[in-house]
Formats: sequence, C-alpha cells, structure tokens
Amino acid sequence: MAGLNEKRPFIAVGIAILTVSDTRTPETDKSGDTLAERITEAGHRLVDRAIVPDDREKIAARVKAWTERDEIDVVITTGGTGFTGRDVTPEALEPLFEKRMDGFSAIFHRISYEKIGTATIQSRATAGVANATFIFALPGSPGACRDAWDGILKGQLDYRSAPCNFVEIMPRLDEHLKRGAAKDML
Repeated sequence: MAGLNEKRPFIAVGIAILTVSDTRTPETDKSGDTLAERITEAGHRLVDRAIVPDDREKIAARVKAWTERDEIDVVITTGGTGFTGRDVTPEALEPLFEKRMDGFSAIFHRISYEKIGTATIQSRATAGVANATFIFALPGSPGACRDAWDGILKGQLDYRSAPCNFVEIMPRLDEHLKRGAAKDML
C-alpha cells in the first residue's frame, strides 16, 4: 500500500528549476515560483533557478551543465512542451536522456485529464535520466506545475514514500558508468 514509511528519515535533494520562455522574467515567472515554493515547503534544497528562451541549444546547454553539478539531483523545467513552433523543450532534452521515463508522462496526463479534460493532449510533458540526474519537463502553466508536483514529484522525491521512490535509487543511477564504484575507492 502506498504511503509514508515514518521509520525512514526525510532526505532533502538538490533541485534546479528552468523556466523556458521568450516572455517571462523573474518577476512574472509564476510557474517557477509555484515550483520553488513547493520544493522548499517540502524541505528540499533549491540549488539554482534560471530562465532561458525557447531555444533548443540554450535549453540543452543549461540542463546539461546542471547535470554535471554534484549538488543537483533533479532538474525540473517548465514551459515549451506544447505544439507551437517555439515549443522545443522535449526536442532539447530528450537527446540528453540516457533513459526515458514514459510512466511520468502517462501519470501526468491522467492527473491532468481529471482537471482539464482532453486539453491535456496539448502537452508533451516528458522525463528521463541524464548523468545520474532526474529531469522532468512540465508545461508552462502554474496549474500544470502544481499537478505534477503534488501528484507525482512530491511523493517520488520523498525517501519515506512507499513502496518505492526516486530518492532510494539515486545512488545507483550511474552504475553503468562505474562512477559509484570509483568514488568508493577514493
């Protein structure tokens, strides 16, 4: 049965937020604010936050740089997941993924459908793992960010969540690179 295992400690993870938009500024970034508030309320560390335009290379470069920082375990992007010509977040991020997380999109759409009906098909929310870092691409609305955090990410980023969660597998995300074993030898 899903729930919290109170015998386990809470483990804060480092999270970076990237808002993808040609028009938002730090003062008007309501989706980024929504995520930042929820991340800190949950007890996690907001390590970095930025806004980049709807540009494939700039999106990919920022996220790739964050995946190379040891203090960042999770990157959450908001914006650029629709179908307009400027919406290129999935195209920027998916080539970085070593592993896709198809279940994230499926669950996100199920939650979204309950709130906005068939309009959920206008989102190309996606997720994956790159360089031992979880990456989640959310739509640009505050409502979608709330739904993704409250319905999926809050629980999966809590080590106490049962029967399983992302935090407990974080130490093993880079097994294929043998980095984990090399670090133990130092």
